[in-house]
Amino acid sequence: MPTTGDRLARRYRRLLFCHPRAYRRARADEMVGVLLDAAPPGRTRPTPREAANLIRHGLRCRLGRPASRTVGVWATLTAVSCGLFTAALATRAAWETSAPLPDRAETAAVFTVVLPGHDLGDVELAPALFTFYSQPLTVRALDNLLLGDGGEYQQSEVVAGTAGAPRMPADETLALAQRRLRETGWQVYAPTVRSALGCVDKTCAPLVTTTDTTVLARRGDTVLQLHVAAPPSPDGGNLSLTLSRAAPPAVLPAGVAGGLLGAALGWLVFGWASRRTEAARRTPGTVGVLLGVTLFLWWAPVLLTAPDLLGHHRAQPHPTWHPLWEWLGQPAGSLLFVVGAASALLTLALAAAPRRDPLPTAAVG
Repeated sequence: MPTTGDRLARRYRRLLFCHPRAYRRARADEMVGVLLDAAPPGRTRPTPREAANLIRHGLRCRLGRPASRTVGVWATLTAVSCGLFTAALATRAAWETSAPLPDRAETAAVFTVVLPGHDLGDVELAPALFTFYSQPLTVRALDNLLLGDGGEYQQSEVVAGTAGAPRMPADETLALAQRRLRETGWQVYAPTVRSALGCVDKTCAPLVTTTDTTVLARRGDTVLQLHVAAPPSPDGGNLSLTLSRAAPPAVLPAGVAGGLLGAALGWLVFGWASRRTEAARRTPGTVGVLLGVTLFLWWAPVLLTAPDLLGHHRAQPHPTWHPLWEWLGQPAGSLLFVVGAASALLTLALAAAPRRDPLPTAAVG
């Protein structure tokens, strides 16, 4: 049977895996010995404070550059960036677990219940859950997606219109629809109203104030939007209903797991590159400049998009949040991301290049 010291020593050694391999080979026995000597009799596991210190010092040691005061900040920014983008990729994959979009029969059934007395007109079905210019994204369209048109990659929805002239005034239609939605188990959100000058006929004389009202509702994984315009537009289309899917349950755990994994890998790769380039005889500042370029190109779309999207969410009700990649400015800012990724790959290539003298692993903490 192993002794208490053996059990405690094994647990200390597990915590030392946060340190680089070369450091463990040179210092692990000495560190474990010191920790065992300081431990009171009968202890079988490290204290939380010891564990936190070993992990913190190990992660810092992986970065090398013990004299640098900013390497930890750069590593954190890199890890957070990698975590966010891998989380976005994981959530996009998790969206594939969503139910198919409503078909014509399901759309007609919802329309009949919500808008009794109105005739269903055209129903525009969606070809995919997410589309690029209303079509499924294909390999041929990737160049357009990456070179400026990424904002056209959006979640699809099924659109149903009405046929014929309006059967009742807009305010009565809204009141009836909201009542029917609540009666049939939908969670109804406060309506959003927008007013603007518009036309009542093709000549646009005179101009009148048009009011567009949007009612949002959700039931299960289905999100409904009802759009009502008053007065009706010249073509008589003052009423439309759209159906889409809410984020499936797998999105949140996939995003958390992908984010943590990406952040950990980002930290480890940054530490490897940092140690490799710590004393390398290369153009001074090249690696630092490339890292700065990468982080700027990755973070610029986030800093430009996230505040606006947050204001949009606060100003209007949202049965489901916008996908994570949109908060990162993607794929609208995908060109910046691609250039930043190229800069990151060049940085790693410089770090992987052979070096003349092996670098000793510096002790930290």
